Amino acid sequence: MTIGIVGLGYVGLPLALAFAEGNNKVIGLDVDRFKIDKLEGGLSYFKHINSDQIIKALESGYFIPSDQFDQLSLCDAIIICVPTPLNKHREPDISYVLNTAKTIAKYLRPETLVVLESTTYPGTTEGELRKILEADSGLKAGRDFYLAYSPEREDPGNPNSRVKIVPKIVGGYTPTCLAKAEALYSRVVDTVVTLSSCRAAEASKLTENIFRSVNIALVNELKIIYAAMDIDIWEVIDAAKTKPFGFMPFYPGPGLGGHCIPIDPFYLTWKAREFGQDTRFIELSGEINRAMPNYVVEQVIHALNQEGKAVKGTRVLLLGLAYKPNIEDERESPAYHLMKLLEQRGAIVDFHDPYISVIPKTREHSQFAGRQSVPFAPGYDLYLLVTAHQDFKDYDFSQLDAPIVDTRGFLRHLSTRYYPA
Repeated sequence: MTIGIVGLGYVGLPLALAFAEGNNKVIGLDVDRFKIDKLEGGLSYFKHINSDQIIKALESGYFIPSDQFDQLSLCDAIIICVPTPLNKHREPDISYVLNTAKTIAKYLRPETLVVLESTTYPGTTEGELRKILEADSGLKAGRDFYLAYSPEREDPGNPNSRVKIVPKIVGGYTPTCLAKAEALYSRVVDTVVTLSSCRAAEASKLTENIFRSVNIALVNELKIIYAAMDIDIWEVIDAAKTKPFGFMPFYPGPGLGGHCIPIDPFYLTWKAREFGQDTRFIELSGEINRAMPNYVVEQVIHALNQEGKAVKGTRVLLLGLAYKPNIEDERESPAYHLMKLLEQRGAIVDFHDPYISVIPKTREHSQFAGRQSVPFAPGYDLYLLVTAHQDFKDYDFSQLDAPIVDTRGFLRHLSTRYYPA
């Protein structure tokens, strides 16, 4: 069996390696020639994926990275792992999925299984995706080819999120489509969970991330309330999580980041309007989370006031650009919003991140592209900890003659000039 995986990012590459390690021939396709060159050279472009894994997969002959999409005609199964961002109006942008579908349709053969893994609103797979595949190929889903949805569950940097051990949800367009998709993923995943439809599988992914977004918003709001009462939110959470039932710890921060939590809830919000339904709870949590960078900036202003300094003209070093610890993923990072807000107030802002050397071009923050990480060193008026990288545990913060604003409760052992945010 030959499996084509379109999109070799945080989702597609681990999946491709998992299939290759299971002795399945995988053609990994991506439009980014940089990624293909790296992979062909046996190099990983993710720190949490070892280059030895790439080399082993290449040498086995089971993994072929390519940007030649005509190789889709060789595939018995095609898995789509492309981005699904929001547009500037915060509406779903599934153009990457639809453009990929048009490409697949050119080379789609009878009996091929097509699976979408990208997070999207319920109805995408059996609606827009199916219609393009059918119209452009002349084949009929469920009869001539098979169609399914299986949401990704990647958690980069988490050793417990390996493809093999995380249960895989699958929904099929027809019972036969479901059986084909279940058989595909059973090759590499210990547990496959089958659902009644593609729509149910799409909804399950949104539910997972909406659950996280809502609970993060709750603790973010509690952080602000408890700070006004001079209560340490992290101490409270540490105490609450000792209860062995009825409580699950979530932690506050400077805002949401990553490709899932800041985006996915709005896919359901947008789709719900089609059915005349309001999503007040989801939208409220989004408002709270999006407001957190402003709260952090207020704490920065307070810390500088304690030093007798204004924001304008002060030098601020952001510690961490990545949206989560110990990885190089900066997508949708709240650090960008903090940089923008502080610079609008006249601050001179640098960043230091041991995982990110240069800011790449982004959809919403292109003005920061090309900025380089600077060394961690004395000389700044304020240090703002944004990401709780483990590396920072080894840093000597006692050498800094400046206040430290901590958005993650990561440096609570500091006794002087420490400001939680």
